[in-house]
Amino acid sequence: MYAAKVEGRKSKLARTAMMLLAVNLHNIPEGMAVGIVYAGFLNCNLGISAGAALALSLGIAIQNFPEGAIISMPLHAEGESKMKALFYGILSGAVEPVAAFIMLGASAFFIPIMPYLLSFAAGAMMYVVVEELIPEMSEGEHSNIGVILFAFGFTVMMALDVALS
Repeated sequence: MYAAKVEGRKSKLARTAMMLLAVNLHNIPEGMAVGIVYAGFLNCNLGISAGAALALSLGIAIQNFPEGAIISMPLHAEGESKMKALFYGILSGAVEPVAAFIMLGASAFFIPIMPYLLSFAAGAMMYVVVEELIPEMSEGEHSNIGVILFAFGFTVMMALDVALS
């Protein structure tokens, strides 16, 4: 569902193109996070376990499914074929492994500032959750479903963190 009042600067891009761009931009730091955590694991003296690196990778992989759907479903609803919409949904996540490999290659520079970068990323994500996601999932007639699924997703992430760390 699209907001009634669009925030930010006006753009000539279609809504679906803006959504594709936004998801791609969002996926770059996710890939960077995976790359830097694996670099920290490979460094051995940072205290990052294989389980912690795997937990982060699994968590990001799980949440990539709805992100792909965010791209694919509106494209299909606007007339694209199912296969083309699916392709663009999958393609939106292709920037993550690229960003991860770049971070692995540049890890000597980034590892010393990793706590600050991860803290910034966590703060930015908390802002998005509080500002955008929680208010939107609480609107409408069936708002309990969104709250329950939010709690379920949070529980899955915490279980992954405890089980694999």
